[in-house]
Amino acid sequence: MGIVNVTPDSFSDGGKFSNTDAAVAHALKLIDQGADILDIGGESTRPGATPVSLDEELSRVIPVIEALSRVATVPISIDTYKPEVMRAAIAVGADIVNDVRALQEDGALDAVAESNAGVCLMHMQGTPQTMQLNPEYADVVAEVKHFLMRRVDAVIARGVSHERVLLDPGFGFGKTTAHNIALIRHLDAIADIGLPLLVGLSRKSVLGKIAGGDEAQRLHSGLAASVISAMKGAKIVRVHDVKATVDALKVVAAVI
Repeated sequence: MGIVNVTPDSFSDGGKFSNTDAAVAHALKLIDQGADILDIGGESTRPGATPVSLDEELSRVIPVIEALSRVATVPISIDTYKPEVMRAAIAVGADIVNDVRALQEDGALDAVAESNAGVCLMHMQGTPQTMQLNPEYADVVAEVKHFLMRRVDAVIARGVSHERVLLDPGFGFGKTTAHNIALIRHLDAIADIGLPLLVGLSRKSVLGKIAGGDEAQRLHSGLAASVISAMKGAKIVRVHDVKATVDALKVVAAVI
């Protein structure tokens, strides 16, 4: 899954692709590099990020998705928690809803259930504004797994089939370095739920805390995270550096 941030303030590449033409060009480059899915986001969810208005988010992502739907050869994902954005994105060609709040916002569950779109349900403790203040768990793996199972039950009860559901443990979303490492180490326990896992560790601060380096220096640690995730059961890795990750995962696929 290649990341296309149509935002001025995303933690790694904010502002680089914040207009429609630049975002579409970047997305097509990611496809050429081997991306199987494009994830389009119009609101940063980095720790401490300022929320954007509904109108602003729509103005950022809808033209990009509309343009890509005419030329892209891979599925398009909309990274949002707002049901209005979900509906508008699906209407112009989005195939997947990638929701950091796991369809818990009022109307979000209906927005997906009334469509044919797939959905990725992610775990987050708190909100982007509060999630890294003091995250605490008695057992992070068990609690994340339990949350995801409850959200799966909720979407299935609303009529969304299992075949449309992906799960994301939410690395960096209300987790300390120790929590993130525990989730990576025991990712197979989350995979035991039986639905495809998406992992998003690309350029995140936990990699810098383990290996050093700022966002631009986390390629190698990110590749290690993608390889480990794939070997522990992840089916999708959400990344900035598509070509390098594709090459690394080809080696994994040849071996396991």
